[in-house]
Amino acid sequence: MRVLVVNHVSLDGVLQAPGHPDEDTRDGFRHGGWAQQANDPAMGAAMGERMGREFSWLFGRRSYDGMLSYWNEAGGPFKDGLNETRKYVASSRPDAELPWPNSTLLSGDVPAEVAALRSRPGGNLVIMGSGRLVRSLLPHGLVDELFLMIHPLVLGSGHRLFGPDDDAHRLRLVDCTPTATGVLMATYQPSQAVS
Repeated sequence: MRVLVVNHVSLDGVLQAPGHPDEDTRDGFRHGGWAQQANDPAMGAAMGERMGREFSWLFGRRSYDGMLSYWNEAGGPFKDGLNETRKYVASSRPDAELPWPNSTLLSGDVPAEVAALRSRPGGNLVIMGSGRLVRSLLPHGLVDELFLMIHPLVLGSGHRLFGPDDDAHRLRLVDCTPTATGVLMATYQPSQAVS
């Protein structure tokens, strides 16, 4: 299995609450839904290619709760896709309850558990949101690709995909395509450690 990160980010690296206004208001974040204005069919097609027919979700606990709660309430085809697909959920709490169908808890040494999943045959493990999880996997070489939809927008606040205290990671640009709305769809693969 390959671990693929698929995220919307602002030009200043914010990934918090791209989908709707009340998605994640932690720390007084008031720009929720910032990615919607630049929505483009090309992004949906590119995301679909990464998910393919055989894929599983890999979420941090906050992203799992937020995404599934929202879509199960909103309904629509994305709801069924989320519920029917296998979901692996990283949590620091070994007793965390996972209320949505087809969910498996990863706790304790999450990088080791992801490494075990990654060694299995099968489709992609797709991470959406889950910045803390992404940051925990990169130092262990457990991310195979980052597909970032970089929006032409500076938010100035919000939780970022990478923080000031993260380790340095060298990435190799594999592909970059602009959309009609000005979003850069950039595909990166980890290259080598930065010393």
